[in-house]
Amino acid sequence: MTENSLNSDLIQVKSLKKYFPVRAGVMQRVVANVQAVDDVSFTIKSGETLGMVGESGCGKTTIGRTMLRLIEPTAGSVIYNGIDIFKLKSREMKPIRRDMQIIFQDPYASLDPRVPIGESVMEGLHIHHIGTAKERVELMQETLKKVGLEEYHSRRFPHEFSGGQRQRIGIARALALRPKFIICDEPVSALDVSIQSQVLNILKDLQKEFGLTYLFIAHNLSVVEHISDRVAVMYLGKMVELADRDELYRDPKHPYTLALMSAIPVPDPKMKRNRLILKGDVPSPLHPPSGCRFHPRCPIVEKICSEQEPEFREVKPNHWAACWMVK
Repeated sequence: MTENSLNSDLIQVKSLKKYFPVRAGVMQRVVANVQAVDDVSFTIKSGETLGMVGESGCGKTTIGRTMLRLIEPTAGSVIYNGIDIFKLKSREMKPIRRDMQIIFQDPYASLDPRVPIGESVMEGLHIHHIGTAKERVELMQETLKKVGLEEYHSRRFPHEFSGGQRQRIGIARALALRPKFIICDEPVSALDVSIQSQVLNILKDLQKEFGLTYLFIAHNLSVVEHISDRVAVMYLGKMVELADRDELYRDPKHPYTLALMSAIPVPDPKMKRNRLILKGDVPSPLHPPSGCRFHPRCPIVEKICSEQEPEFREVKPNHWAACWMVK
């Protein structure tokens, strides 16, 4: 991969919105909307890993699935290699889907329990008519070896594998089509710590070998720090901070990011981190607060925070935040 390609934007997400309608009454009219993702914009450069963190329900997974059009957007655009994929018809999306894959959070739920895993890995090859039957089998076996599995595993069923092995199968399914971009939707959250490191190392090795680009969704900041080049922080459907990994962990700007960082465990038992405990619960995305959505829980809230929504602006070179109090 050339230096120019590494510096170019592979994905551009612009003003992405996804509202889920709430219906009521005999006529099932829309009475409200769950604002799962509300006006989110970011880019992902070719060959990089963008980590995305935040509490459960903040919209991370919805962003990933909407980007692939597994669920349809409410508004906005996702531009992949200069093509707005939201404007494509189903037939035109097929070659794009080969380049954009996803690793699901629950590998067991994403695998058909009645189908040997070799067939599951080859499913995409069949759909896209890649190679002959023999070539598909060879590619499937090669892909399984890339993720640390053997050829004989291809004849086994999902229930015969451990959680870590099933996640490797999920990675193999995404990798089989040799995509350019993979969304990793909390791929290690359900695994033991020792298995997490193995899976993360596999993802990093595959990225180097195939020049992959990742959107890595997680709620574990230690995991995100290990694998990401840049990190985006989400809160209640909004992006509140975005910066290079080292910059964000060294100098977080948004008070929500500061609270997340204070919860990271310290490996030295003699050291104690100053915890920033947030008050209250996360508001409902059905009726989000006015102004800054974080203001009901913010420790440095001012009057303007509840009245006007802060602009997502560049507070330092390549460091973006949405907070009135950040200068």
